[in-house]
Amino acid sequence: MDSSSVHERLNAVFRHLLQQPCEANPVLHKVLLTSRHLQKQEAAEPVIIGGMVLDIHATPSIPANPRTTTPGKVNYVLGGVARNVAECMSKLGAKPYMISALGLDMAGIRRQKDINTAVVSNILDVNGELAAAVASVESIEKFLTPDWIRQFIRHISSAPVLMVDANLSPPALAASCKIAAECNIPVWFEPVSVTKSRRITSVVKYISVVSPNEDELVAMANALSGENMFRPIDRNKHLAESLFQTLKPAILVLLEKGIRLVVLTLGSDGVLLCSKELLSSMRIGPGKTKTYGFIRDLYETVTSRCHSSRYSGATEPAGGSQFFAVHFPALPASVVRLTGAGDCLVGGTLASISAGLDVMQSVAVGIAAAKAAVEAETNVPSQFNLTAIADDAKTVYAAANVLFYQSML
Repeated sequence: MDSSSVHERLNAVFRHLLQQPCEANPVLHKVLLTSRHLQKQEAAEPVIIGGMVLDIHATPSIPANPRTTTPGKVNYVLGGVARNVAECMSKLGAKPYMISALGLDMAGIRRQKDINTAVVSNILDVNGELAAAVASVESIEKFLTPDWIRQFIRHISSAPVLMVDANLSPPALAASCKIAAECNIPVWFEPVSVTKSRRITSVVKYISVVSPNEDELVAMANALSGENMFRPIDRNKHLAESLFQTLKPAILVLLEKGIRLVVLTLGSDGVLLCSKELLSSMRIGPGKTKTYGFIRDLYETVTSRCHSSRYSGATEPAGGSQFFAVHFPALPASVVRLTGAGDCLVGGTLASISAGLDVMQSVAVGIAAAKAAVEAETNVPSQFNLTAIADDAKTVYAAANVLFYQSML
C-alpha cells in the first residue's frame, strides 16, 4: 500500500471527527458525537467516556498460515468501544456527549504532538471473527485524567445515564463514577476486555449496569470475590439454559455487589439479562425524556409492538428478594464482520433507555442494532433503517424466554 493511499484513508478518518477548542486545557479538546456529524453541546444527553481508536482490520481471503503472509484486505476503521457506542446512539437519534482524547501522529486526527491517538490492530479470520488483536491505547489513560473529566461535571450531572469504558484508568473511572453518584445518575460499565474488566473492583459500588461477555464476566467475578474460583467455559458445549446455570454463580457475585443489571452478551447465542429486580417493568434513568426525529419514532414504534405487559405475569414478584434471568435470542444475519456487534448492542440499548423504553424493550432494540452492525463493513453501520430495527426488535422481544425466576428468601 503506497503512502498516498494511506494518507487518503487517514484523511477520511479525520473528516469524521471535528475539533472544538477548549480554553481550559491547551492539550485536549471536547469531542461531541451526535447524529450524522456533530451538533451543539446543549443538545447532549447521555454522557459517554472512553476510547476513540483508529482500528486497523486485517482480514485474510483464505485461512491464514503462521509465519508467512496471507492475501487479504487491510482497512482503517473508526473504532474504540466508547466511540462506537456513541456513534450508534447518534445514528439512532440520541445525542450523546462524548469525552475522549486524540493525538497528532499517523492518524492525523489531532494537531497536538504529545498525544498519540489510540490504535488497535485486529486480525480477523475468514468469517469476520476476531482471531487476535494488539491494542496501543496508552493515550486514553494518560490524558483522560480525573481533573480533565471533572471539567464536564455539568454534563455528567444532568445526564440520564453515564457510560464508562474500562479503557479509563482506575482514577479516571473513580472520578467519573463519583460525579454520577453524587447526582444519582446511573452508570453503565463496559468491560472492553478480560484484562481491563477487572478495573470494576474499585468502582463497583457506583455501577448500575455491566455488559460483559462470558469471559469478562468470569474475570470480573473472580476479581470482585477475591478468589480465582470461576473458570472460562466452552460456550459451544452449552445451550442457553445450561449456559445460564453454569454462569449463574458468577452473575450472582456481581448482583450481590449491588449491580442492578447484568447484560451478558453471548454472540450468536444472544443475550442473558439478569437482575434482582422485576425485569418486565425495570427502567434505568429518569424514564421518558424529550425526543425528536428518529429516536422518537423508534420509541413510539417499539412501544406499540413490544408491550411491557407481555412478561409481567411470568415475572410477578412473590415478595422479598428476587432473581430474574431472561434470554434474548440473536437474529439471523449475513455476517460481514463481528467487531462492532457488541458495541452496537450497547449503543442501541442505551439510546432506547435514554428515550424512555424499559430495559427489556431496550435490549431488543440493542440486538436489532447488533444485527445491522455485523452486516456492515464498518464497526457501526452508515445508517439504521427504522422499520428494520423495529421489526427485528419485535421478533427478539417476542422470542425472549424467562429462564429463571426465584425468590431468594
